[in-house]
Amino acid sequence: MTMMDSQKLALRRDRGRLAVILVMATLGILAGAFFRLQIVSGDQYVLRSEENRFRAITMPAPRGTIYDRNGLVIAENVPGYVISILPGPRDTMAATIDRLASQLDISPEERERLLLRNRQRPNEPLVVRDNAGFEQVTFVEERRPQFRRVVVESRPRRQYPMGPANAHFIGYVGEISEQELLDEKWDGYEPGRIVGKSGLELQYEATLAGAPGVRYVEVNALGSIVRDFDVGRGREAIPGQDLHLGIDLDLQALARQTFPDTMRGGVVALDLATGEVLTFYSHPTFDPNEFVGGIPFELWNTLQSDPGQPMFNRVSTASYPPGSTWKLVMSTVGMRTGALSIGTFMGNACRGGLTYGNRFFRCWYSAGHGPEDLAGAIKGSCNVYFYQAGDRIGLDALLATVSELGFGERTGVDLPFEIDGKFPESRAWFDARYGRRGWTESVVWNLAIGQGENSQSLLRMASFYAALATGETPIAPHLKRDENLASRRMEWSLGIPDASRLELVEAMRTVVNEPRGTAYSYRIDDWQIAGKTGTSQNTLGAPHSWFVGFAPAHDPKIVIAAIVEQGHPDGTVSLAVPYAAGIIERHLRNIGLPPDPTLPRVASGADDGVTTGG
Repeated sequence: MTMMDSQKLALRRDRGRLAVILVMATLGILAGAFFRLQIVSGDQYVLRSEENRFRAITMPAPRGTIYDRNGLVIAENVPGYVISILPGPRDTMAATIDRLASQLDISPEERERLLLRNRQRPNEPLVVRDNAGFEQVTFVEERRPQFRRVVVESRPRRQYPMGPANAHFIGYVGEISEQELLDEKWDGYEPGRIVGKSGLELQYEATLAGAPGVRYVEVNALGSIVRDFDVGRGREAIPGQDLHLGIDLDLQALARQTFPDTMRGGVVALDLATGEVLTFYSHPTFDPNEFVGGIPFELWNTLQSDPGQPMFNRVSTASYPPGSTWKLVMSTVGMRTGALSIGTFMGNACRGGLTYGNRFFRCWYSAGHGPEDLAGAIKGSCNVYFYQAGDRIGLDALLATVSELGFGERTGVDLPFEIDGKFPESRAWFDARYGRRGWTESVVWNLAIGQGENSQSLLRMASFYAALATGETPIAPHLKRDENLASRRMEWSLGIPDASRLELVEAMRTVVNEPRGTAYSYRIDDWQIAGKTGTSQNTLGAPHSWFVGFAPAHDPKIVIAAIVEQGHPDGTVSLAVPYAAGIIERHLRNIGLPPDPTLPRVASGADDGVTTGG
């Protein structure tokens, strides 16, 4: 064998060895990969396979039921159906929506909104109908082969039996928004969750909501549902807790039925023993049932553009000039500062008005009340008397003392979005608003009769009159029946002797129960109401009509504040008075209070007193 042959043979042997090494290395790599896939990472890939095989579906928890003080249902859950589509390719989702569109009444605009939601949340089931009807459910189930990716579920659906009567305190529910999901308040909530949006539904969300559960369905390689499947990881939904309120549904129904239908306003009544809200009604109103499952854009736009503002809560999120109902605040301030007593007369008798500088300030009673002490001025609601009372108290003392009586603060009612009242804190407030030379001391005259830079909510005025009724620091108003809330007092007091308070109560009693009292025409037969009418100026039309009071006058059970916007045109009866009196009378009868045996039986509504002013 030549040297060249030997070299070729050696080269072939080396190449053979290299080939063997490469083959062995390749086999080793394959064996290692097989070992890693089958042994090391086997559980992980089994889990991934199962995750592709199963789809988790969130099961909403039933919200807690809400009851009134007598155990009647205010908000409950009824069976409902939800139709949704499991996640999948966009084309598949769009095709499924199109097949559902005719039966589910999906408009082209809604189709685009659904597809947008799917793009934003591609890995979540897409809810197509949150309140599907029986015919729509039947349509899907009878065509199950065409809708393999469509899930039909029975879910609890919120229902409000008296709907519009309770809307402004109960609120409504809806799907959690993207903005809410960014708020730490909603930590732990997931997209698609139904939450409280306003009223008690929002205030007590943590109590009412419960905790959602999870169930699983098995799908095939195409994403179509094969069957429900329990992989041991599902969990039951935990229902929310029930909520019991002090609200009386009978009074709520009466409040809605008797409010002047074409007008706007509201009423609130409190149980003086507990601070519980008995009645909370704002008019016009809306039906919270229409919000369940998502409010249609057309309805939302209609509500928002309605000049009556039916979604505006006029009890705790609106404020008005209190008009003559403020005269009891002025009387309290006067007694507290020593400027007034129940028998105090002023230097100028009422002749229909009084001049300040070059301006004539009118009394509502153009003929004039003549000379009056404080008791008579309250009974006849004499503006001229209270103009002078404002002068006697003085602007600085008035501003400081009103602040000490809690005005300008919220009552603390257990509802979201309550507003505080408005009342100037000091002279600096006027300087900042009008400039140092832009106002005069005459502002005290307007403030003294509940006008000018003074606006208060119904709740705030009811709380003040609760203090007049009981002589105690008022309990913070609350809707939930709760011993802790019933013991929560506000941080101010009248600051006058109880004998002086009782003198004011007696003057208020004459307003309703004696001739020439401004509410005499609407006294009730079996009990005496102590209260004050009010007429507040309104730049947009006729004056607003107020009434704030309590009953029975000397053993009070209920305090009420009512307003009817533009409800007191010149020369007419104040509409808030008969409205509030009817609610008071119904409550006293409902609680079984015996009639006052000392009262003479006279026909209510007799036209024998001054009822057109104050």
